[in-house]
Amino acid sequence: MVTRRSFLATSVTATAAILAISPLTMANSSERKLANFGFISGIIGNELKGDWKAVLKKCVEYGFNEIELGKYLGDSASSFLTYCKEIGIKPTVGGISLSTKTEDIQKSLDAIDELNIKIAVNYWPWLSGGPFKLEDCKKSVEILNILGAACQKRGITFCWHNHNKEFVGMEEGLPFDYLMEHTDKDLVKCEMDVYWVAKGGADPLAFLRKYKGRYEILHLKDMTRTDEKTFECVGSGIIDFPAILKEANKQDIKHYFVEYDNVVDGMGCLKSSGEYLRNLSF
Repeated sequence: MVTRRSFLATSVTATAAILAISPLTMANSSERKLANFGFISGIIGNELKGDWKAVLKKCVEYGFNEIELGKYLGDSASSFLTYCKEIGIKPTVGGISLSTKTEDIQKSLDAIDELNIKIAVNYWPWLSGGPFKLEDCKKSVEILNILGAACQKRGITFCWHNHNKEFVGMEEGLPFDYLMEHTDKDLVKCEMDVYWVAKGGADPLAFLRKYKGRYEILHLKDMTRTDEKTFECVGSGIIDFPAILKEANKQDIKHYFVEYDNVVDGMGCLKSSGEYLRNLSF
């Protein structure tokens, strides 16, 4: 017999379980907080060359529970994964090179599989440095679809990562739009870097809304208030993260990674960024 007390207890347990697996938790009926967020390993590349275990543990203390990285740290993938599980951080995203050669693709995917990672990102989906022309876009679309199909066969979600140059217009429109509209939506997702969208003169929020369902990950880094509009640690600049994360929540985007290109004090940046994200309501 189900009593009122047992029903309520079961309901509370189920609700807690749902919140535990969601990247977002409710602060109250109208506010949410980001429960899961990570960082890309390059932000502390130098620090990870030393006592990487102590460094990762400190990052967990800052609030990070996911990591985006190219290869395992330490002696083996298994020992790395064991340590990550022990301290509460999960390797979630890996990289894949822009190549149509079967051996190159499989090498990248083997490294990703070794860490039980289910998302692969190509960080530069171009064969040139730009500015891009229509033929560049067509070639990139072809390669991205090939990579997406190869990833899908291995049970891995494939994404490409944007920079500002995708927002420099061609006669035919923006390269960003071309890639999003001509790649197979079932094979190719996007890891939106909100800073680079803004640096390109576009609105990250508008492009989130324009291509709902195409984003798997957001890269979070801020922009300075200066005319140069250079990199800034998350929460210290002018990017409207509350609005962006509110929209991302509506779209059920699950992964958020702090990044800062060429940062001098990576740990300091992660500390302040983690504090901002832990306390942010939207």
